[in-house]
Amino acid sequence: MTGTTEVAILAGGCFWGMQDLIRKRPGVISTRVGYTGGDVPNATYRNHGSHAESIEIVFDPEKISYRDLLEFFFQVHDPTTKNRQGNDIGLSYRSAIFSTNDEQKKVAEDTIADVDASGLWPAKVVTEVEPAGPFWEAEPEHQDYLEHYPNGYTCHFVRPNWKLPHRDEKVSH
Repeated sequence: MTGTTEVAILAGGCFWGMQDLIRKRPGVISTRVGYTGGDVPNATYRNHGSHAESIEIVFDPEKISYRDLLEFFFQVHDPTTKNRQGNDIGLSYRSAIFSTNDEQKKVAEDTIADVDASGLWPAKVVTEVEPAGPFWEAEPEHQDYLEHYPNGYTCHFVRPNWKLPHRDEKVSH
């Protein structure tokens, strides 16, 4: 480990499936699920108001970039459906990126523009980009859920056709 870590906070529907897929990425150090982006302090599963089910990711930016995390995020959930993932419908299941700094906001906006420009997804991205606020950790039974219940519910999977093509960096003259 390099000693330098960053935090990403993403919402892409039910947090169980998101956590299970993202935690396995090289460079991801830890994950926890919770609620953010809403109006209820001390949010819980039974009372989270307008918060989104989210995942907080601690990662090593020398092993996985924020951009690479976002590209994978867009591959494992449908960012083109408003307030919905699979059978899960409602504000809790919206697609959102909660940026922790200006650089993350810029990378998120650039990634969304590239996803839209690629034409690989079924429609335009509806993912919200907003500054990170308080993150309320979900109850222990929701942490690592699919490790405890391998046949538990998930609507997340890697979509091989939803992969952004590698883009060469522009050469400045």
